[in-house]
Amino acid sequence: MDDTVRQHIEKTLSDNDVVLYMKGSRSIPRCGFSAQVVEILERHQTKYLDVDVLSEPELRTSIKEFSGWPTFPQLYVKGRLVGGCDVVSELDRTGELSTLLGT
Repeated sequence: MDDTVRQHIEKTLSDNDVVLYMKGSRSIPRCGFSAQVVEILERHQTKYLDVDVLSEPELRTSIKEFSGWPTFPQLYVKGRLVGGCDVVSELDRTGELSTLLGT
């Protein structure tokens, strides 16, 4: 992974409490899994940064390497990977996501 891209990812995660790397944007998700996580975050009224990995092919590849997570979306809270759609949905179902998000 290019050092510049790594630094960009690290800065994005340090500057924002909640980051969603996704296909598309919160206003126009481009896959069902991304749309589902957006819906969950919106329901929690969470302030978050959405990053469209489809618009930046190098970022799309690099964030997978950075996280060790092979799919999108990828939700980060306070710089730590929470997981993808299945993990976020399960945490929402159990109430643990509210604790993580502070909602």
